[in-house]
Amino acid sequence: MPQPLSMERPWDLRERSILFAVNVIRFCRTLPRTPEAAEIATQVRRSSSSIGAHYVAAKRNKSDPDYISKISGGIEEADESTFWFDLLMRAGIAEESGASPLRHEADELAKILIGCRSTAIERQARTKAAARRLRKRIATSSP
Repeated sequence: MPQPLSMERPWDLRERSILFAVNVIRFCRTLPRTPEAAEIATQVRRSSSSIGAHYVAAKRNKSDPDYISKISGGIEEADESTFWFDLLMRAGIAEESGASPLRHEADELAKILIGCRSTAIERQARTKAAARRLRKRIATSSP
């Protein structure tokens, strides 16, 4: 018998994304044994686990553009996960009571990652502006 879904939300985003992926795997085990359910289950398992993988890769970034790129990938995977949950519910493959909380968590993860990306973009812009000011100051102070 599958374990109940845990919807606790750890503060650590890596842990939260792992917990989400585990809950999606457990949810997929409850889906009907039909070809369409199996196909969508494969897609939602892949996209939901990729959210955390992108986040972990982003944390090991070498630059702001790398970080922004990896975080953007995580946002895309979270959005894709919400699509698959919507499809499961609308097609009548999954009950709303089981799929909706997971869809909501995928949406929450997307919002968190969007915030991370926005902060990185702002930091990147500040760094570029500071570098421009420094170059200008050096250029005007040269003999």
